Amino acid sequence: MKKITLSAVLVGAIALQGCQTTDPYTGEPRTSRATTGAAIGAGVGALVGIATSDSARERRQRALAGAGIGAIAGGGVGHYMDVQERELRDKLAGSGVSVTRDGDNIILNMPGNVTFDTDAYQVKSQFMPVLDSVAEVLREYKSTMIQVAGHTDSTGSVQYNMLLSQQRAQSVANALASYGVEQVRLDIVGFGPHQPTATNDTAAGRAQNRRVELTLLPYTR
Repeated sequence: MKKITLSAVLVGAIALQGCQTTDPYTGEPRTSRATTGAAIGAGVGALVGIATSDSARERRQRALAGAGIGAIAGGGVGHYMDVQERELRDKLAGSGVSVTRDGDNIILNMPGNVTFDTDAYQVKSQFMPVLDSVAEVLREYKSTMIQVAGHTDSTGSVQYNMLLSQQRAQSVANALASYGVEQVRLDIVGFGPHQPTATNDTAAGRAQNRRVELTLLPYTR
C-alpha cells in the first residue's frame, strides 16, 4: 500500500532556522532566523490531520485516490517541489506573502494585516487575487497537500484566539477551494497563540504572530 512520506517534515522542522525565505516586498532571498519554538511548531503543524495515525493516513490516501490524485515517485519529489516553488515565488513577488523552502516542503506565510481586518476572519477583498494566484499553482501541482494553519498573538483569551485562528484558516481554505483546489487536499487547523514566531511583548512581535501559514507537502509513494 502507498504511504504518505513525512520524514521530510520532521527534518525540515529541525532545520527551519537556516531555511531560505524570500522577502515578501523586495523579492530578495534571505535566511530565515525563526525561533526554535517556531521550528518545532512547523513540524507538529504539518502533521496535524495528515499523519496523526495509521488510520488517518489510510483515510487520506483513500480520499486522494478517490479524487484521482496520484502520488509522486520518491526520486522525483525534489524537482517537483523545486518547480512549484519557483512558480510561487514569481507569482507572489511584492504580495506581502513570504515563501520559505523547508526540505521538501514549501511554507507560505500570510501576515494577518495583509490578509484580514482587525478581529475579523473574512479575507480582505484585495487579498483574494493573491489567493487566486496561489490556487493557480496548486491546481497545476495536484500531488501537493496543503495544511492551512491559523495563528494569533496572545492578546485576549485563549478560547477567543483559538476560534479566531480556526475561522481565519477556514476562510483561506474556502477561498482556495472556490478557486478550484480540491478540498480533499486541504487540512485546516487553528493554533491560536500557541506557536508564536516572535515575542508577544511588542507590537511588532504580535504583528508577526498574527498570520495564516500554508504548508505545502508532496504526496509521495
